[in-house]
Amino acid sequence: MKHRIITVSREFGSGGRTIAKEVAEKLHIPCYDQELIEKVAEESGFAKEYIAEHGEHTGNWLTNAFAAAASYYGPIGRDFVWMAQRKVILELAEKHPCVIVGRCADFILRDRADLLKVFIHADPAFRADRIVRVYGEREDSPEKRIRDKDKRRMAYYRYYTDIDWGVAKNYDICLDSGTIGIDRCADIIFSLY
Repeated sequence: MKHRIITVSREFGSGGRTIAKEVAEKLHIPCYDQELIEKVAEESGFAKEYIAEHGEHTGNWLTNAFAAAASYYGPIGRDFVWMAQRKVILELAEKHPCVIVGRCADFILRDRADLLKVFIHADPAFRADRIVRVYGEREDSPEKRIRDKDKRRMAYYRYYTDIDWGVAKNYDICLDSGTIGIDRCADIIFSLY
């Protein structure tokens, strides 16, 4: 079956968001990234800032410990965000072809025959340079920021899917944007649609 939906999971700084947008433009279909945050905020009633922070990351070990204890008694805020996010992603995939960035969309839509699951990664040096040059990050240690961000994404993904994030066998294709290049990654994904 032809792919209608593309999910793009990515390491921080690898250019996954840029690649996803470029693919969507080439295909003339919507790309949901920040737009997804707005839709989940509408669905859940939570502020966009809360969704942006809790829709793809878990907190630190202390907030996770409190959340685990509180969740014993029922869903907590981030669980409601997860449920709203899941609902919005399922609705968007039913509505029309699209590209969806992150937010466990590859897992949520895993049973669809028309899904192409992509993972974008790159060497840490490439990503560190990119977050300083493109994102404007000016921290003393962009490498530490990358490790922290990826670690939080990994923990979030594991918490809600019970699957390891970034493991090649969980995706249809994994591309190294540092080696292949941002534009070439987009071309490859486009060719698979």
